[in-house]
Amino acid sequence: MKHLSLILCLLASSLCLGFNDPVGQITGTVLDRDLKEPVPYATVIINDLNGELVTGVTTDENGSFLVTGLKSGKYVVKIQFIGYKTFSQEISLEKNNSELKLGIIELEPDVAMLDETVVVAERTTIEQRVDRKVINVGKDLMTTGASASEIMVNIPSVNVDQDGNISLRGNSNVRILVDGKPTNMDPAQLLRQIPSTSIKSIELITNPSAKYNPEGMSGIINIVLHKNSNEGFNGNLSTGTTQGINTRFNGTVDMNYREGKFNFYSNLGTNLGDNENGGQILLPAQDARQEFSINNQRNNYLYKFGTDFYLNDRNTISVYTNQNKYIGGPIGFISFDNLEEPSDSFTQLLELNMDNLNSTYNFLYDHKFEKDGHNIQAEFDFNNFMGEEKTIVSFGENNQDFTPYEELVEENRRNLTANIDYINPLSERTKLELGIEARLLDTDNDYDTSNPLFSDATYQYDRDIFSFYTTFGQNFDKWSYQLGARLENYQVEAIFNDEEVYRDDYITLYPSAFLSYNASEKNTYQLSYSRRVDRPGFNQVNPIREVASPRLTVAGNPELDPQFTNSLELNYTRNFKKKGSVTAGVFFRRTMDQINQVFTEVPNEPGSLLLTFQNFENNDSYGIEFSTNYKITSWWSTNTSLELYGQTLKGVAGTEFIEVDNEAYTFRTSHNFNATENLSFSLFGLYRSKTKDLQLDIDDFYFMNLGARYSFLKDKNATVSLNFNDVFDTQEFRVTDGRPFSQVGRFKGETQTVYLGFSYRFGGGKGRAFKRKSRDNDDSGGGGIF
Repeated sequence: MKHLSLILCLLASSLCLGFNDPVGQITGTVLDRDLKEPVPYATVIINDLNGELVTGVTTDENGSFLVTGLKSGKYVVKIQFIGYKTFSQEISLEKNNSELKLGIIELEPDVAMLDETVVVAERTTIEQRVDRKVINVGKDLMTTGASASEIMVNIPSVNVDQDGNISLRGNSNVRILVDGKPTNMDPAQLLRQIPSTSIKSIELITNPSAKYNPEGMSGIINIVLHKNSNEGFNGNLSTGTTQGINTRFNGTVDMNYREGKFNFYSNLGTNLGDNENGGQILLPAQDARQEFSINNQRNNYLYKFGTDFYLNDRNTISVYTNQNKYIGGPIGFISFDNLEEPSDSFTQLLELNMDNLNSTYNFLYDHKFEKDGHNIQAEFDFNNFMGEEKTIVSFGENNQDFTPYEELVEENRRNLTANIDYINPLSERTKLELGIEARLLDTDNDYDTSNPLFSDATYQYDRDIFSFYTTFGQNFDKWSYQLGARLENYQVEAIFNDEEVYRDDYITLYPSAFLSYNASEKNTYQLSYSRRVDRPGFNQVNPIREVASPRLTVAGNPELDPQFTNSLELNYTRNFKKKGSVTAGVFFRRTMDQINQVFTEVPNEPGSLLLTFQNFENNDSYGIEFSTNYKITSWWSTNTSLELYGQTLKGVAGTEFIEVDNEAYTFRTSHNFNATENLSFSLFGLYRSKTKDLQLDIDDFYFMNLGARYSFLKDKNATVSLNFNDVFDTQEFRVTDGRPFSQVGRFKGETQTVYLGFSYRFGGGKGRAFKRKSRDNDDSGGGGIF
């Protein structure tokens, strides 16, 4: 109902005020009568006694509202929100009583309406908020694939390559969060492990404020999992199967039980099955060819359990645990053919077992003071990643000169985060936020190998970050702003084979600024600035050498410095009342001490490369984005976006320093057609232009998906989905050239698939559960908008 404010906030209301009349205002706070909790985004309407509209606003995150610009007289205040009965009250503003405080207004739940409310969205929607873009995942988007990785292909500003690596706005230095928390996992692996049916929404925060952790040069992607919140017992069951070369299965059960002071919830999800990927690279200069074929065998299990305990109206305790279990790994071969000297050719057979368990334990205490919006939260979050990667390498019958070997890498990463966040609305227009945080990361890595070329090794990487942040914002009639700063102390120590190889300790300031201008109810402009950091990832600093292919050796650099980025962004949003909105934006980023890959040729082994990482000079990147979420007719709606990016990539290939200018664009369009009340169809298409990275020139590609959904049973509680992905089998990556050697190649995954899904919603009730942590799930965000 938040979009109704665009209709109600009329500029004409301010023009009809008498010039000498005192200007009055009305304030109040809207609560749920039963839960005694705020009702955000409720519509507050001010009518005259003839029923004509005077003005209107919506409540903020704390349920509070402020109506200004009213001359003396009598009015009728109406407050509406879906699932509640309308509140109505006649009021009077007088010259000697121009400020009217309505105090607490309790809305009575409308049980009849709640029973008819659809819990799981049928259609994906995109919301442009002050500091982020929120993609509410509907059933049409869930039909595109079984995992979060497959869904990400459809998300504006996000790109996923053939290996599942993710980038935001053309940059891979992006921070991935789940329910606002880091996971200590490789992003590509994490996204493959989360079932699509477990996802409620995806948030793109491209220019975060100072209250967010500054990691991730291109911003933050936050994946929000389902959490039911109605009273009584209720839930949702979703399951599906994907048929391609292999058969894959995914399923999720979300359950919730709310009674009195307790709310219990759980999310159980799984993603099972194999996925094939293969391709080849030709090296004309070396008269050689590399080919690979991999079958990724994986079983993913996701478990989330939590409870909220409402001590009283002002104090709440909330705890949850999130367990993500992965079993499996790739099996296949990588071959190298020397066309000039066939005796140098060989085939390497690979079998990897990459079992791991990623566990999160979270505790939150929330205290609300008497003043509306005044609260403090204390949170503790512990994440433990335990993984075992066992590699078995053998060679073909004609390669007797190569010795088979086995490798075992055991990883244990522990991350403890503790923070206190304090929010104080100093006045109706002003808000102050303060916070302190400690993040303690300990990593142990043991490497055992029978490969005669390498030796056993141990590696420890400890990193402690202590930070303090503050933000201050104000709202005016059309303008709002927010200023913030985050001060961090960063300490790191790396120990390789019991010897310290790197240590650093420094303090850094991360400022941020947001400015918003609401020119009218239809037009909004936003300008933002932030400073961010991309600290080296574990694999980038891990000096343990590993063989990734027959002709590629990889080793990290423990002396890597972090790279810092100053980001400037300008956005414009045009709202079309009930039809939707259009958003256009431009951004510019300057990166200092850029981290990039360094390739050198291994002596006496033509075509063999050694890959490591190194800091380079400053780098600039820029982009333009355009997206629309529009309801064309009563039966046809669309989400369409166009993204154009440019950047300069720098690195060393062979013995030469190279610089590559990359300019690329991506066009996506998604359409939903409602044939009947119960039956709808969807169409999705994507085109990505030619692009470059430091090593490869990649050709353009496109693909198209088709889907259908049918809802049935009482209140549409059940839905069947059918989707045909990559209809023309065109989703592949083609390499046209490369560095340091000329390369031509093709990579093709198992993309042409048919997905059949079923979803059933059960139970019912009313009410909303406790909303966690304003800092990581803040909907109002920066820019001073409260």
